[in-house]
Amino acid sequence: MRWVIREADPERVRELSHALGVSPLLARLLWLRGLANPEAAQQFLNPTLAHLENPWKMLGMEAAVGRIFQAIDRREKILIYGDYDVDGALAVVILQTALQLLGGEVDSYIPHRMRDGYGMREEVMEQTAQQGFTLLISVDTGIRAFAVVERARELGLDCIITDHHLPAGTGNSSEAIPRAVAVLNPKQPNCPYPDKNLCGAGVAFKLVHALLERHPAGSARLARLLPSFLKLVCIGTIADNVPLVGENRVIARLGLEELRLPVNPGLKALLEAAGLDGKTVSAWDVGFRLAPRLNAAGRMESAQDVIELLTLAGPDRAQELALKLNRLNSERQHAEQQILSEIEARYQKSPESFSDSFLVVDGEGWHRGVLGIVASRLLERFRRSAVLVIAREGGAGHGSGRSVEKFHLLQALTSCEEVFERFGGHAQAVGFRLPVERIEELRRRLNEYAARSVPPEERIPELEIDAEISLGDLSPVLWGELERLAPYGYGNPQPVFCSRNVQRLGQPVLLKDKHLKMQVEQEGRVISAIGWRQGRLLDTLAVANPSLDLAFHLMQNSFHGEPKIQLELLDIISRVPPGSSSIASFHSG
Repeated sequence: MRWVIREADPERVRELSHALGVSPLLARLLWLRGLANPEAAQQFLNPTLAHLENPWKMLGMEAAVGRIFQAIDRREKILIYGDYDVDGALAVVILQTALQLLGGEVDSYIPHRMRDGYGMREEVMEQTAQQGFTLLISVDTGIRAFAVVERARELGLDCIITDHHLPAGTGNSSEAIPRAVAVLNPKQPNCPYPDKNLCGAGVAFKLVHALLERHPAGSARLARLLPSFLKLVCIGTIADNVPLVGENRVIARLGLEELRLPVNPGLKALLEAAGLDGKTVSAWDVGFRLAPRLNAAGRMESAQDVIELLTLAGPDRAQELALKLNRLNSERQHAEQQILSEIEARYQKSPESFSDSFLVVDGEGWHRGVLGIVASRLLERFRRSAVLVIAREGGAGHGSGRSVEKFHLLQALTSCEEVFERFGGHAQAVGFRLPVERIEELRRRLNEYAARSVPPEERIPELEIDAEISLGDLSPVLWGELERLAPYGYGNPQPVFCSRNVQRLGQPVLLKDKHLKMQVEQEGRVISAIGWRQGRLLDTLAVANPSLDLAFHLMQNSFHGEPKIQLELLDIISRVPPGSSSIASFHSG
């Protein structure tokens, strides 16, 4: 892996530091995030509800709100059609709760991952029409459901599509989006909405935002209810890995603050089950404690458990469901580890078979519900442009993929779309189904695509570093400043630092059979360093030169009630003493 120290204009950084009254390091980090303007930087550091975008800027909003209020006034039956992941399930909860508060007669439907697969289905439209529903609202799905929406029209069922996935077309023709009563998707052609990066729950939230504004109760109800919805939108936003900038940053920051005092018994039970009851909740907690539990329902069984937990459950039932999500999450972790262990064994036996820049792995009997997580782990483990993981079941291959920020994964799949029976997703995350006999063709064509589209210099993994610092610079004051940049996530990554000529003290140790821990020292400052899932480096580090260059995030841990700064290792380079053989050097990437 190649380290790249990001460049910043020293004079502009000094000006920004002076204008904001912050340290030069924080000013540098803001400047590197494109926040050279003091006003923009100030808004980034201090987001408020006033910074939410005007929902009426979204194409289709007027038609959607008008049709929904018509349905409420006429006592029509409304069905919300969601998706089984955490973003889709929370979008259902948000919209269903809002419509019920406004007097709507509402029910919801979420497909079963194993039985139904991804996306909207025509047979559900037929069942919905037979049951007397006259309005269907999709959340986190539907932007490519042309045939389904046409079938709904034939049945006299009006559809409102709310989605955030990329549409099938980008032109102005009627073929670009389904012919629904209204389509809400900031990515659709000609939509003037300024923030294109909302998640599915975020788009549903903007519909709720507009509905509350239009309601006769007006501003009083809006001021009371809007912050309460941010708790759930925040979880969906962080879990769906959309960029945490712009409106998403406002949602995430304010939503995390609201999570401190949940009123919903289901949310209270979920926080308690995740060990977060009464604690300040961070984006990391959402991404690695709350979201996995909510996702586990749709991955391992049914996402309807999430709907019940957050809309209907009283305290006792909420606790029962939260404990069930804990169990399902443990099962999910076990299924994930089984696949990862099988892939690691393949790699150890035949490392040359993992040399593709676009890694495609497949296996029999793999649990479909964890493929996306496995793809993320493999992306981190093998540092490729993109990874697809495919579960073979009979004659079908069900797959999920993830890619690095610079590689547009959905475009790559679109380059060979005839291989698939169905596919869709985002720039960095996709899902698909194809015949198993076409897996090898897919592997070949995607690597040919990568060879054409990714310049040779970009095929060498890079680690962008925000600043080189000394371990002596680390202090509670610095930590407090860096926390102002949080919440971190895609689009607003946690700052990456490096320190050179750091000395390893003693021998590294292994935690939970997979994590690396060691003590390091520089100019008299001793600090603990953790390498998550880097236990494979234990033996190499034990015999390597103790003089190291380290790339890391900062993290804070509490030791006997006292917060301590630690290094979260991203890469390690063993330094080579003058005159010695370079064979003593290694690079963890």
